[in-house]
Amino acid sequence: MRKISRRNFLLASGAVTISAALSACGGSSSSTSTASSAAASTAASDATAAQGKVLNIWCWNDEFQDRFNDYYPEVASIADDKSTTTLKDGTVVKWTINANENNNYQNKLDEALLNQDSAADDDKVDIFLIEADYALKYVDSDYALDVKADIGLTDADLAGQYQYTKDIVTVDGSQRGTTWQATPGLFAYRRSIAKDVLGTDDPTEVQSYLSDWDKFNDVAAQAHDKGYKMLSGFDDAYRTFSNNVAAPWVDGTTVKVDPNIMKWVDQTKEYTDKGYNNKSSLWDNQWAADQGPSGKVFGFFYSTWGINFTLLGNSLETPVAEGGKEEVGNGIYGDYAVCEGPQPYYWGGTWICGAAGSDNIDTIRDVMQKLTCDEAIMKQITLDTQDYTNNEAAMEEIANSDYKSDFLGGQNHIALFAEAAKKIDMSNAGPYDQGLNESFQTAFKDYFTGAVDEDTAKANFETAIKEKYPELTEVVWPA
Repeated sequence: MRKISRRNFLLASGAVTISAALSACGGSSSSTSTASSAAASTAASDATAAQGKVLNIWCWNDEFQDRFNDYYPEVASIADDKSTTTLKDGTVVKWTINANENNNYQNKLDEALLNQDSAADDDKVDIFLIEADYALKYVDSDYALDVKADIGLTDADLAGQYQYTKDIVTVDGSQRGTTWQATPGLFAYRRSIAKDVLGTDDPTEVQSYLSDWDKFNDVAAQAHDKGYKMLSGFDDAYRTFSNNVAAPWVDGTTVKVDPNIMKWVDQTKEYTDKGYNNKSSLWDNQWAADQGPSGKVFGFFYSTWGINFTLLGNSLETPVAEGGKEEVGNGIYGDYAVCEGPQPYYWGGTWICGAAGSDNIDTIRDVMQKLTCDEAIMKQITLDTQDYTNNEAAMEEIANSDYKSDFLGGQNHIALFAEAAKKIDMSNAGPYDQGLNESFQTAFKDYFTGAVDEDTAKANFETAIKEKYPELTEVVWPA
């Protein structure tokens, strides 16, 4: 697979038209690709001669910023407003954080990367973060450095990581990112509701009731009869279906809607019509409230980061920011547990990329090595935060220990995540995943609520993606 040229990089972001891309490039895709590759090679070979003293890191929220500030051993001080971090050697880390909404982060990052060659050294992007849904857009381009050939990580450094976390950012044998986390998914359920509906809150027994979609639907009916919702809204189960498709979204310039995606449509329509959900959407106020003390929802599909990063906070009656403590007695802390659910899946994940043109290769290598390859640091992050980190040996050690999560009622959820992580398959991931998944979910919400029929929802999806990705010429639906 040939790396994406500047022209196609812009098209993949959906930011410009073909004519505008050609104008921005000022040349053919092959010539710009060669020039960009040369810049990357020069940056790597000259790194030790002229290391910069400003490290610019681009991301979309403060998750990696917190991991960096808390666990990177070279941190000396942090500005009161967190806008900069100073390292022990005097390097100043500048944080550029642009929210993800409406492709905002990608659009601004794309502009910065396209202007990388002309930017002043202290303004160049050094590290940028990417998510699974659009990882290939960046790693299949000349803007992300090879973590081994250009940055200097070794096979030994990377040996302890889960293979899928390396595969998703590898093109033609070139790995162009690395991550501190793995993100297998589980089903998080309310213990008290499970007891009322099923007579047990034991994770093994609950799993026996939810081990396939037919059983899951049976429990949804039982929960409804008891006055509960099985899921909060339209999107909750989407990842579990979309991660179990038979092929990527796009084949050439043709969008192929997988039958498993349509199973999500059928189930969600049924749940909406029968009152098995609350008609919420991911991240809205109803969805968040359904996870809290007043919630009447059986459970939520969540991957690793969601347990500690979102669900725990939503469970509290008094937020930590208002003086509340993460302890039993504050809201429904301790009333959740997790089980495998009907199908294995993953959700999300954040990768660290070194930017072509950076003058901080040595620092980038050390950050990557310490924050994604160091077994002791990986283990400590999990013990401190309940996040699931990207080191098989460390996770197996915790999985086989007496580790317990108070938030999950004393359960060792790392053991379940360790098994789920082995089942992750990223072979059907593609550069259009985020845009197509979002457009599909948006188009079908009107169908779920009865505003349009199914054929109109399909037509609206086709219109939306052709506007977003003009290079995609056809949509094929399952028979």
